[in-house]
Parts: sequence; C-alpha cells; structure tokens
Amino acid sequence: MDPPRSGDPQVSIETWQQALPHGITLSCRATGKRGRPVLIFLHGFPEAAFIWDELLEHFAKGENGGYRCVAPNLRGYENSSQPTDVAAYRPKHLVQDIAALAQLEGAPLACLVAHDWGGAVAWNFANQHAHLTQRLAIVNSPHPGTFLRALQTSARQQEASQYMNFLARPDAEKLLREDGYRRLLAFFTHWGEAPWLTGELKDRYRAIWDQSLTGGLNYYRASPVRPSREGDPGAAAITLPREMLTVDIPTLVLWAMEDAALLPELVDGLDEYVSKLTLEKVPGASHWIIHERPAFVAGRVGAFLRQ
Repeated sequence: MDPPRSGDPQVSIETWQQALPHGITLSCRATGKRGRPVLIFLHGFPEAAFIWDELLEHFAKGENGGYRCVAPNLRGYENSSQPTDVAAYRPKHLVQDIAALAQLEGAPLACLVAHDWGGAVAWNFANQHAHLTQRLAIVNSPHPGTFLRALQTSARQQEASQYMNFLARPDAEKLLREDGYRRLLAFFTHWGEAPWLTGELKDRYRAIWDQSLTGGLNYYRASPVRPSREGDPGAAAITLPREMLTVDIPTLVLWAMEDAALLPELVDGLDEYVSKLTLEKVPGASHWIIHERPAFVAGRVGAFLRQ
C-alpha cells in the first residue's frame, strides 16, 4: 500500500500503516520521493519512530531529491501490530518485519540506520539479509557477540544491565505506570541531565506508553540475552556460532561514550565480527544521543554515506 501524499515530499513527514505480507502492520513515518535511494531508521526502547524526524527531514533534502527515508514503529510500538504472545518478539520475527518492509520500499537499501533495540534487529538483519542493504549504521546498540561476551564475563556490564531483568518482570507495566511514568522518565535522566526532555516531549512519550508499553517490554521478556538471575541463567547459557555474528557490509558504529547502560567496553573487539568497520567514539554524549545531538548524528551518517 502506498502512503498518502501531501505537501512537499522532501520536507513533510507522511504517516501510514504499512501491511506486510506475513500479517504484521507497521505504522511508518517517511519523507522523500519514492524511487530515490532508501534509508530505513529503527528506534529503540522506550522510544518510537518519531525520534528520527529531524534525520528524516535532513536526508530527504539534497541534490537530485535526496533519499527516501522511512522510520517504522517496530512491532509492539504505537500503532504497529502488538501481538500478545511474547514469543512473537523473538529476533527472527523482528528481522522478518524489516526485511519485508525493505523489499516493499525497493531494497537494496542505501543504509539501515538503527539505535538501541532497533540496532539489535539491524545487526541480525545485516548478518542474515546482507543483500537487502548496502550499508549499516549503528548508534549505541551492542553487537550480539560483544554484548554476550560482556554479560558473561564483565561484572560492570552485568550490573549496568540489571534494568533488563526489571523490564522483563510480569509486573513491569504496573510499576512503570505509577506516578505518571516516573520510573520510565527517569531512564532519560538517571545518568545525567536531559534538557531536551521538555514537558511537551514527556506528554508525547506518556501518550505512546499508554497505548503500547507492553509491546516494548516484550522485547526484554522474549530475549534470554540479559544478566543471570535466580532461576534464569540468561546470557550465561547462550553460545552463538560465529556465522551468526559476522557482518561483511560497510558498517558505521557511532558510540556515545557516556552511555551508562551500555558501557564503552562493548565496542572492544568489534573488528573480530565486522570486516568493514568504521568506529567513531563520541565523548560527552549519552545513550540518548539521537535526542541530544540529532544534527551531529545526521552529519556523521551523511559522511559515512559519502565514503
């Protein structure tokens, strides 16, 4: 289904419901003309597709009409399909959604750009469907090989990732909704000031969480890649074969060094898995770099695309 067209396709953001062949629908945001090279942007938790709006507008402009830019809400988020079965949020299903969307948009993509949980999907996508994208750009989302290693051997990363076990609890929704989502808003501010988190933005997030909080939490419930806890070995019980971890397309990893949940050690050894790696460490930025410095992220991704 083609999205509705209104206004200048290079600057106005279109929204529509994209039905996929396997029965999932993704609510999408997009800019730029169809037929141009495609960029797909994947968000993380507890965010939504709108976090990419500034980058969508930026990359839709430019000589020869710029890019066609698409940011879906991942399954479980906002107005996308929200399966009730936790198993529906396992990686193979998440990757299937993006592979189907890419093909509908005219793969191979010029680049898949992703942050946080979106990056977890993108790493697997690049391993399994390299023919569907020419490049990969990751922003503060650990490669599954380095993340698994850290969760098995690093006490610091194990401690930093304890929030994952909290989010997987059956009562997480109830606890997170207390006091106007006090705990969830604290995810943005717990590790430092967040002047970008305005009252208007808080209200926007609350509205999204009102309609789709369970979907986002189901990503944590479906994944065993988290710290061990009583009765659940988590990452300690996982072994991944190397062929599931390699990425052989040009890859940019942009890593904000003040990320207190995903520590800098997670980029150590990346070149063991990524054969064409460009790694750029960003001091003074946190996990929420898309909100903090969207123009900077756009500039670095743009430079990568021009290489």
